[in-house]
Amino acid sequence: MKTKHKKIAVEISRIILGLVFIFSGFVKAIDPWGGAYKISDYFSAFQFTQFDFLALPLSFLQAVVEFGVGVCLLVGIYRRINSILALLIMLFMTPLTLYLSIANPVTDCGCFGDALVISNWQTFYKNIFLLIAAVIVFIGYRLMTPVFTRKTRFSAGLWIYLFIIGLSFYCFHYLPVLDFRPYKIGANIPEKMEVPENAEHDIYEVRLIYSKNGEQKEFTVENYPKDDSTWTFVDSKSRLIKTGYQPPVHDFSITNADGDDITEDVLSNPSYTFLLIAHKLDKTNDANVDKINDIYDFSKTGEYDFYALTSSLSNEIQDWIENTGAEYPFCTMDDITLKTIIRSNPGLLLIKGGTIINKWPNTRLPDIEELARLTSEKTNENPAAIHRSHTVPLLALILLVPLIGLFLLDLNVFKKTTKNNENSDPYQEKN
Repeated sequence: MKTKHKKIAVEISRIILGLVFIFSGFVKAIDPWGGAYKISDYFSAFQFTQFDFLALPLSFLQAVVEFGVGVCLLVGIYRRINSILALLIMLFMTPLTLYLSIANPVTDCGCFGDALVISNWQTFYKNIFLLIAAVIVFIGYRLMTPVFTRKTRFSAGLWIYLFIIGLSFYCFHYLPVLDFRPYKIGANIPEKMEVPENAEHDIYEVRLIYSKNGEQKEFTVENYPKDDSTWTFVDSKSRLIKTGYQPPVHDFSITNADGDDITEDVLSNPSYTFLLIAHKLDKTNDANVDKINDIYDFSKTGEYDFYALTSSLSNEIQDWIENTGAEYPFCTMDDITLKTIIRSNPGLLLIKGGTIINKWPNTRLPDIEELARLTSEKTNENPAAIHRSHTVPLLALILLVPLIGLFLLDLNVFKKTTKNNENSDPYQEKN
């Protein structure tokens, strides 16, 4: 293959590889708790639950490395080390996703977080393609065109990693700056629970087990021996062969202390309702219990409903009440659903008519003035949802402006210093 063709192959491969790594790392970085939950699923599937304490650190590490490698490949800095890292990542992930496709211990690999959910087989095919691209980049890394000179590449690389580390820790401390889950601000929960009339249903294969002369045999519903009395029915079993349509919200169910399902009452309430989310009370941060109690008092004053939703047992609920002086009613909900609704323990939701008006983490609970202003607004526009629509352009500017500044510094300063030196290449690097 001619050098020109090799360079084209390398450039195309590193652009594809870089963009996929950037997207994958970014959606993980903005939701470190989501990544930790997925890694915990892996530990459970492979019976490594003793390593659960590593789930959150590994979530941070995975996001930072993927994003950093992706951007560095895209701008062509530290080409050798990043091509090696990209290849190692793909050499690890490709056989892993092949096993996931065959054994199916987890239904979603989580490679793109909640932003893009694809099947295990689709993930494996995608990784085969990326592995080929990684091999091409690894072999021809010297042919990649760098954007920065030796003078600025360290600063560029440092800023890339500082940006993604800072973003990840910000989202860990507060909430994801972008929410790809069905419970994002502005979402109407009842609408997310609807199933279209023409939606496909789950398809099962039923197997009937009959016995004859001490020997058991399986039949389908079409060929079982219904007219042969010498066969004795033993058992039946069914196997899911095709999953039908599943609405974005399919497990939102609230049960009160009396065991009654109050889901419809909560979601159909035309007034405001506060939902305190505390998925595990024994792990819930109690630093702001006084503020939570003040919010409950505000809800009573305004005649708004207030429920605490948890998956904890009754004795744990009682311990929380005794330790915090909580007077608000507790209801139970599925643990996974609670962790999906908000990445904070505890966290607070304000809904109206089933629509999520706003959500707050424990580190940023609203004060009474903010709640009074929010519940008195007459407009149908959701300020929180509008504010989040500007998140991507803002983050892009924060990342790119310093990099563009370094590029212009290269262009107007450092390249000029080597312009008259024919033996000096400002882009040459050992890595």
